[in-house]
Amino acid sequence: MPIIAPSLLAADFLNLEQACRLVNESAAEWLHIDIMDGRFVPNISFGQPVLEAVQKVVTKTLDVHLMIEEPERYAEDFAKLGANYLTVHFEACRHLHRNVQQIKALGMKAGVALNPHTPVHLLEDILPDLDMVLVMSVNPGFGGQKFIPHSLEKIAALRRMINDNGLSTLIEVDGGVTTGNAAQLVAAGVDVLVAGSSVFRAADPMAAIDALKKA
Repeated sequence: MPIIAPSLLAADFLNLEQACRLVNESAAEWLHIDIMDGRFVPNISFGQPVLEAVQKVVTKTLDVHLMIEEPERYAEDFAKLGANYLTVHFEACRHLHRNVQQIKALGMKAGVALNPHTPVHLLEDILPDLDMVLVMSVNPGFGGQKFIPHSLEKIAALRRMINDNGLSTLIEVDGGVTTGNAAQLVAAGVDVLVAGSSVFRAADPMAAIDALKKA
């Protein structure tokens, strides 16, 4: 069964504690938190103060996704705030290997995210050093977008790369994940499903998480 990581970006910002407690009580294993700087993506979301508050409540794995320029400037902050996984974007890192080693040295698991236009073969040299690859199945920066179908081919290609090299790197997918396409994503090779709108804007978020878990 896949790991489910509800995305806090789709939660009610006036009731973040309630959203965190819902995840605590659900079958979801992770909480996904998108950090946006208004530079790498055309939007600004959470920063360190929000994560500091959230981590006091959350009992699940904190999966922090940095959609920011110069992530190396902030990696230590997020380590101190309890991030378990820290994911940086391939497109934002001039010295990706250095970024990955920094994350690991700080005691976190290292992930690398790929935008929809970035082919998976570019990770060939860094893949053995990664704990996770995040395939963006929408353009990053905004929630509620529709899934880009070509993402399935990217996921399948990435799964082959991981298997062919005998690696245990996780594949995470973020963007347009629903109960309608979750099984197809898992069949293609996904380990972690990030779900925002399909969880927090569902009539019954707990039931939505349960349905994704069964994919």
